[in-house]
Order: sequence, then structure tokens, then C-alpha cells
Amino acid sequence: MSERVDFGFESVAEGEKARRVAGVFDSVADRYDLMNDLMSGGLHRLWKRFTVDQSGVRPGHRVLDVAAGTGDLARAFQERVGPSGTVLLTDINASMLARGRDRMLNDGCLVDVVRCDAERLPFAERSFDCVSVAFGLRNMTHKERALAEMFRVLRPGGRLLILEFSRIWRPLEPLHRLYTMQWLPIMGKVVARDSASYRYLAESIAKHPDQQTLKAMVEGAGFERADYFNLSGGVVALHRGFKL
Repeated sequence: MSERVDFGFESVAEGEKARRVAGVFDSVADRYDLMNDLMSGGLHRLWKRFTVDQSGVRPGHRVLDVAAGTGDLARAFQERVGPSGTVLLTDINASMLARGRDRMLNDGCLVDVVRCDAERLPFAERSFDCVSVAFGLRNMTHKERALAEMFRVLRPGGRLLILEFSRIWRPLEPLHRLYTMQWLPIMGKVVARDSASYRYLAESIAKHPDQQTLKAMVEGAGFERADYFNLSGGVVALHRGFKL
């Protein structure tokens, strides 16, 4: 019998989740960047800048950006590593990956693009100085497998960065719940003409592990000195772990 996993608030077969998540991102790819700006009021740009600042990435480093979407982090990392370094833009979703590749090319950035599953990364052990994933971990079926793969491909001394929605400061929870569960689907319907996909995205935020639980998962994958930074009152959190 097929394993049951979460798809938002639904329980679905494992293979069904992968298909439905793919459908969500095929649907939202064209308006993904616009919706990010609208949903966060532009704050996502500051969150991503902070992530890159915490990366320790220097010229010549190799960076793997997992579930890279439309390439915001990858472009910033490319500036850090310079011509002697490498940034790999990866995503399991072809529509998102193509949009990210095209945006990078339009900005004059040449990066390697690989379509792959974060739970089965097609890279050798100890290949990268930094692995990042922004707003992608919560959509992965088996998060522990993905974290283990990220640990495997990191070099000793490398670091993992996970930027993801998390648990907001408790007094703001009712307002945040109203915004994510009610207003996001409405915004998705008006702007992206797809309320169902943004209802799933809101539900996936609610189902994602809180800060301490995700920290424990990072440690369970083998990372040392795991910590996190709450951003915007915990709307998002940046988790960090080191491979020593």
C-alpha cells in the first residue's frame, strides 16, 4: 500500500503529492515573482539578501541552490563567487527551472542548470561549499531525505542555509492565519488566476515544522552548530547548519 503524505491539509498517496505539487508550480510559474512581491510586500528580497550574507560564500566557491525557482538566490550567489566560482541552479519543476534560467540569461548570468529531485541529488559527495534552499523544503515529500542529501554533497566546512516560512510571534498568529488562509487564495485568484494553488501554499506553510523542530531535523541529518534566525517576527526563519 502506498505511503500517505501531506498535501496541504489533505492526506494523499506519495506519488500523488509529487504530481500535484508539480501542477501547482506549473500553474504559478509565470506570475511567481509578481506574487512574491505582492504577498511579502517586497520583504522576500531582504530575507534573501540576509540569507546570502550568512552564507560565507567567497570568490571561487561552489554553490548548489536547491529548489531554486526563478533564481533570486542563485543570481546573488553568482555575484559572490565570481568567474572562478560555480553556482548550480536546480529544481524538480521544469517550468520554474526554465523561468529561472531565462531570468539569469537576461541578466547576463551564465549558470549551470540541472533538473533534479532534492531527495536524490545527482552530485558527488563533498562537491559544494554551500547548499541553499529557499521556500522549497516544505514542498518536499521526505524532508529528512532531502536534508541528508544536502549534507552528503557538502564539503567539510560547508554550510546549509534553509530560508522558509515558519511560526510567527504568537500575538500575531490570528492576523497571520487570516492573511494566509483567506487573503492569499483571493490574491492568487485575482493576480495569478489560480486560487487553489495559493490555498495549497497557505496550507503548506501551516503544516511546515516550526523553528525548533526543523532545527532538530537539521541536526538529525548530521549538521553541527545548527541555529536559526527569525525574520519579520518569525514569518520566515533562516536555518543554518555546518558540516564539520
